[in-house]
Amino acid sequence: MGVILKNLLRRKSRTLLTVLGISIGVAAIIGLGALSDQFKAGYLSMLAGTKSDLILSQPNTMDISYSAVDESIGAEIQAMPEVSEVSGLVEGFITADEIPLLFLFGYPEDSFILDRFQIVEGVALQSREAKSTQGTPLLLGRAAAESVNKGVGETLRIQESVYRIIGIYETGDAFEDGGAVLALEDAQELLGKVRQVSIFYIRLRESDQVDRVIERVNRRWPDLSIQESADFASGQAMVEYLDAYVWAIAGLAIAVGGVGMMNAQLMSVMERTREIGVLRAVGWSKSRVLGMILGESLLVSLLGGLVGIVLGWLSLLALSGNTSIVGDAGSAITPDRISQAFVTVLGLGAVGGGYPAWRAAKLAPIEALRYEGGTMSRNVRRLSFGGISLQSLWQRGARTLLTLLAVALTVGSIMALQGIVDGAAVMMMDAFGGSGAEILIRQADVADTSMSTIDERISERIAVLPEVESVSGMIMSAVMLPEEGTFFILLGYAPNEAAIREVNVVEGQRLTGNHQIMIGRSMADSMNKSVGETIELGGSRFRIVGIYSSDAAWEELGGVISLRDAQNFIGKPRKVTILAVNVLAPETAEALRDRINTDYPEVHAGLSGEFAQQTPDMANANSALSGISVFAILVGGVGVLNTMLMTVLERTREIGVFRALGWKKLKILRMILEEGILLGLIGGLCGVLTAFILTYSMTQIPMFGDALDPVWKAGTFMRAFLVSLCLGLLGGLYPAWRATRLQPVEALRYE
Repeated sequence: MGVILKNLLRRKSRTLLTVLGISIGVAAIIGLGALSDQFKAGYLSMLAGTKSDLILSQPNTMDISYSAVDESIGAEIQAMPEVSEVSGLVEGFITADEIPLLFLFGYPEDSFILDRFQIVEGVALQSREAKSTQGTPLLLGRAAAESVNKGVGETLRIQESVYRIIGIYETGDAFEDGGAVLALEDAQELLGKVRQVSIFYIRLRESDQVDRVIERVNRRWPDLSIQESADFASGQAMVEYLDAYVWAIAGLAIAVGGVGMMNAQLMSVMERTREIGVLRAVGWSKSRVLGMILGESLLVSLLGGLVGIVLGWLSLLALSGNTSIVGDAGSAITPDRISQAFVTVLGLGAVGGGYPAWRAAKLAPIEALRYEGGTMSRNVRRLSFGGISLQSLWQRGARTLLTLLAVALTVGSIMALQGIVDGAAVMMMDAFGGSGAEILIRQADVADTSMSTIDERISERIAVLPEVESVSGMIMSAVMLPEEGTFFILLGYAPNEAAIREVNVVEGQRLTGNHQIMIGRSMADSMNKSVGETIELGGSRFRIVGIYSSDAAWEELGGVISLRDAQNFIGKPRKVTILAVNVLAPETAEALRDRINTDYPEVHAGLSGEFAQQTPDMANANSALSGISVFAILVGGVGVLNTMLMTVLERTREIGVFRALGWKKLKILRMILEEGILLGLIGGLCGVLTAFILTYSMTQIPMFGDALDPVWKAGTFMRAFLVSLCLGLLGGLYPAWRATRLQPVEALRYE
């Protein structure tokens, strides 16, 4: 252990850079994992921590925000002799003032669930003072109140309405404390779910009556789903998506960090070739040499894990003061996440140090003692073309290849994500603009396009404008298919409107009424369904009247139902998600867009070509992509910095010779910096290929892959070029500066 620690301390810069590279990956696991855990804990607490025994919902919805159950059912359940109390909940997410994502909960004023909302300031929702307040009363979670600096008596603007804050509450979990509570009727109106709830909480008189009530409810409402609260909470798809997101982002950091680890250890072995030869000559066995190198790798990994935990904690501490969904940073880091981090870094140390350790153990003592290293070696490989920078990279092939791999993973991941995001924008345009509409309209200030709710009366008013040829209302939703392990994209169109005419029916016929569905060819093949059969989605049964095809493969992963059926399915009667406007003269589209935005501030109109990029979905996706890009550049930059710094150290004598021959500091700096930039740019080219491989691999995943259709734009390749250039500059700048600081005499003495 003493030898291992001494070896690491002798190369402080390399050790610190390697530890830093690993720690960033660990920080991603800790930070993102803690955020995910807090969100899930609050989400599950809302569902399973309410002291209810059963939960009634629409089956197989993507999330409870998309579930819709008739409010009148609650009275029938309450009349059952086994039932003690029933409470509806309508839940959704919205934007409000400076809060880009605010979770909204609507409960009846006499709901037993409200007992978990402890009022710390102001009055309760069911109080007499609340009923006499001016404006619509609202309870605000403490975390949300602190994030927007709002207190009791102040107002909160949500979309086009103003709400009066009558109380501040705490529940103990970040999910609910970062949200707001309204009376059920007010929340239903705001979310467009009139006389609908997302779920019913059911409390029984006796716990042993669960099976009996489930049987009665299933018999009375076979199109709904009733489960025990704990089972319902753990079965939500949202939980799985959160874990997948955490490991996808952390996996990128770990992969790049692992390459950096192997690079550092391999260079350590090469630099210490003569030293290892001496150790073998004085009696060290192969297994002892292997254990020394592998021990160094594991120790560096553990140090990276410890630093990563601290970085993760600091990032949570910083976020806790700027967002309402992050609770106490210390309590957010659980033992499970720490265990995952250390298991990961130990595996990383074993893999990253395994090959260098094996290579060190295979060194023959006599050959190792003859090794001179660097470019001063007798067996120098040279290319027949290229300048000194390219020659230097070629002569250190193993190091160059490992660094190129790190850069390629960084650039390729960013490119792949950008291509998928751009593809999603095009798919959105295909879905909403397939009718050839010049203008598309969504609800203004909505947090997610799927949450958009537009009253059909606005459609009727726009339709009578002289510039308008037709207006089509559309709905887009999704439902889970548990047996297939995927989701079903559900589109709603009026059978007699323009938007549905663009659906390319290849078998059967178009919709003629309600309770009918046209399904995509891919979905029909996957489910083995044909015209004339029936399909059940979210508790509703539809008869297949047609099968359609589409150039956008994702559109075939679902089906089209009537607008009225879609409205009933999502619990938003007389509401649509998007309006598509066809104009009589295309040159009037821009002026009409401006007029709609002026006359109807509750909606946002955009030209079809710009609509997708103006949606909150794309804005959120691009923000996330920018954050991931900065994160990836930081991780990859550390890898390049490590490589270039080792290059400078290895070539100390060579640089001393150049300085002795009259090379100026600026020329030395330019040489090293050119190598870093060249390394980044070549890695960027490899990253383009990596992006193509990654996206192709993802599109081959059954069902899921069909929903991906990456689009490659010039801006995507420009981003890849800039990222690779940043990696080269970030990695080469400090080593280049350090090279210029070397004194010729001292450099020539370096061994």
